[in-house]
Formats: sequence, C-alpha cells, structure tokens
Amino acid sequence: MTTTAPGVAVAPVTARPTVRLRLLDGFELQVDGVAMEVQPAGQRLLAFLALTGTPVERTFAAGQLWPDASSERAKANLRSSIWRVRRIHSELVRPSKSHVTLMSSVWVDTQDGLRELTSAARSLELIDDVEASAVLHDDLLPDWYDDWLVTERERVRQLRLHTYEQCARELIDQGRMAEAIQIGLRGIAMDPLRESAHRTVMIAHLAEGNVADALNQYRRFAELMMRELGLEPSERICALVSQWLPEEARQILRPVREVVAIR
Repeated sequence: MTTTAPGVAVAPVTARPTVRLRLLDGFELQVDGVAMEVQPAGQRLLAFLALTGTPVERTFAAGQLWPDASSERAKANLRSSIWRVRRIHSELVRPSKSHVTLMSSVWVDTQDGLRELTSAARSLELIDDVEASAVLHDDLLPDWYDDWLVTERERVRQLRLHTYEQCARELIDQGRMAEAIQIGLRGIAMDPLRESAHRTVMIAHLAEGNVADALNQYRRFAELMMRELGLEPSERICALVSQWLPEEARQILRPVREVVAIR
C-alpha cells in the first residue's frame, strides 16, 4: 500500500495490459508487446469476433467457425476455444450463456485502419498517413480460406477503392491534378474493370486540358471491358469524353467490338 497522507492508504495503480490483435498480412496477438502463441481454433475465434465487431450468438459463431461439424460438436469446439483463449489472457473475450464478444479494450488493426480510411475520404490532410497505412496495402489474413472471410475481404476492398476515388475527387476540386491522377491510378490497379475509377482519372486529365490522355484512358478501359466481359462502357463515361470532341471525331467512341474486330 502507498501512503499519501497520515493515516490514508492508497492501493497502487496497476496499468491494464496492452492487447493488440493484427489481422492484416497474417495473424498476431500481442500482450504488452510480447507475441502470444495461439492455437488455430483460437486464432479463428479472435479474428471472427474482431471482424464482426459486435456480440455474436454462440450458436451462430460455432456454425461459422466449424461448418463441417455437427451442431453439438461445433458448440463444444467453441466452448473449448473460449476457455483456451481466456487462459492466454482474461481480457480477450467476454462470454455469456448466449453470446460471445471481443473485449473492447483489444486494439485491432483492421478496425483502426478502416477508421483511418473513412476519415481520409473526408479530409485530404490524412492522405499521406493513409498512404502508409497497412489497411491499404496488406491483405486480410491472406493464408486463410474460411468462407466467413469472403465478405470481410470484400468489405475492406470496397472501402479501399472508395477511399482512393474520394481522395482523387477531393484533389481534383483543389486543383491538384497530378496527385489526383496518381491516387486514381492506384484504384485502377486494384480493380482494372472499375468504371468509376477510370472516370475519375479521365476527369483529372480533362481538367488539365489533356484530352488525348483522357481518350487513351477511355480506350484502354473500353477494350479491357470488351475483352474480359464482352461489354461496352456506359453512356455516362462515353458522354464525358464526347463533349470534348468535335462531331467528326466522335467516331472514336464507336462500339469497341468494331475496333476489336478490325484489329
């Protein structure tokens, strides 16, 4: 006990351990900076709870994590995994009779990174920080093949794409075309068939008066769409280009299948 005044005893303050869970580019659990050994079933339980972000019904969690097991076996596996995880650290998960949840004190890289992306889409001041963020570059648990991860990976991918496009549009509004084009091209590299990403880059080219660059971007996208999907670009992106062309030059926008056939 620590005495602060005559006759007054105060219990020493014990700092709560720092618990960090990393899911980008692989699984890692750290407690006070020390990597902890977690069995595969425990890893999947922690990752599932972290990505869900809310209390999960135990029956649902068991079915998602052990889809090939019987209902009773899956529930038993869940009980065992909860027990093993709590042996590693008592401040990891909070189970109840009906639900299980990740403790709010656990820092999760995906949650922190996704908040950064959401903020960056509203504030260009954060672009440099986000560009260095793992959530823009590292894959979510790349060596895992669980079905429940498919939706989570797509959620992260879509937020990345929308962040690139929103940041590019903000840069265009500020007249920072070179940066807008670079950011936009990164979105295209992630999803070459994403029309909105190509359209954003074309807008930046046109804002600088570089009609030829915008047309080249259009042609690359149009030919890729025809080759990969057998589809034409939308009227919206065609209209974006055609308004900059004289009437006699608009034949460049004729159906891409005709161009491909000629070649």
